[in-house]
Amino acid sequence: MNVDQDSLDLTVFYPRLRVVRLLAMDVDGVLTDGRLGYDDSGAELKSFHVHDGLGLALLRFLEIKIAWITGRANPVVERRASELGVTSLLLGVKDKGAALHTLGQSFALQREQIAYIGDDWNDLPAFMQSGVKIAVANAIREVKAESDFVTRLPGGSGAVREVCEALLEAHGMRETVLRDYLASLCAGSGRSAQ
Repeated sequence: MNVDQDSLDLTVFYPRLRVVRLLAMDVDGVLTDGRLGYDDSGAELKSFHVHDGLGLALLRFLEIKIAWITGRANPVVERRASELGVTSLLLGVKDKGAALHTLGQSFALQREQIAYIGDDWNDLPAFMQSGVKIAVANAIREVKAESDFVTRLPGGSGAVREVCEALLEAHGMRETVLRDYLASLCAGSGRSAQ
């Protein structure tokens, strides 16, 4: 049910986005640009976009749960998840569909309450467990073909923030969350993790 990007109007998806209580996603290629780098000691390097981080932090105001499901295990991913308060971090997962199904059951969620963002073949099983299937702009064609919509931005470049903004808009809470977020910063009580 992929929608042509040139005529994409996310308001069509607002009724489906309004019921989402869990936003799950892949890491490499979604939260990062998918490139892997290594430092001189062999440690893996990753780059995350700050806009995605703030978008995920803002979803806490809507009480939407966040899950990262990745086939790789990496301390950099663990650190970033910790910085953002992501409590459902599943590392080294082979079957993302089974993992997402189990996670949904643990939160007592129906399939339509789960949205998943992916970019490659290993994300397709998770799509089967999701009510809203989202592909990043640089996803492979099979993932785009199975998605409900495709972000305008590629993974690692603000695509996740696009989805977070769509969720805020769908809930009619963008201005309220902005006000509450800024108030929490001014009061010194807000986490400014991005």
